[in-house]
Amino acid sequence: MSETIDTIDADQDDVTPEPAAEAGEQKAGGGDDILVQEGDIAGDYLERLLDLLDYDGDIDLDVEAGRAIVSIDGGEDLEKLVGPRGTVLEALQELTRLAVQQETGSRSRLMLDIAGWRADRREELKELGRSTAESVLKSSERVRLQPMSPFERKVVHDAVATVSGVTSESEGEDPKRRVVIFPES
Repeated sequence: MSETIDTIDADQDDVTPEPAAEAGEQKAGGGDDILVQEGDIAGDYLERLLDLLDYDGDIDLDVEAGRAIVSIDGGEDLEKLVGPRGTVLEALQELTRLAVQQETGSRSRLMLDIAGWRADRREELKELGRSTAESVLKSSERVRLQPMSPFERKVVHDAVATVSGVTSESEGEDPKRRVVIFPES
């Protein structure tokens, strides 16, 4: 902030504008630094939310696969923040992303997990994807799964991709978009 004030007070001849290319390079160059900043902003936002709700929980920040990962664990009431089939968790994740965007000015891809629900769900979906793909391989019949969130569909697609001889695609429109698994031609 003091640099901004100094620049405003300086004579016009003393001000050297930063070239746009350099500004973009600085932003892109500090990839993990930006993700850590996103995690910190998200952590602060979620800590305020937990305080407002009077819920206990430990917030953990991490960076994995090019995205900030924020998880909340340890409180008795945290299951309420997950909701049925993760619907409340998805909404909180979107609100947290918007809070980060408001601070940074750029869209965030951060992932939020509460009470280990997303990690547990990931394992369930991997097994569902693998077992369904093996079933399709044996029966040669296509299988349409229940509607899923984008996170859930990605996990299933990744699991199906590990089984040779079958493939998957998504069909339909959200919120009724689903994975279809079928034999390769």
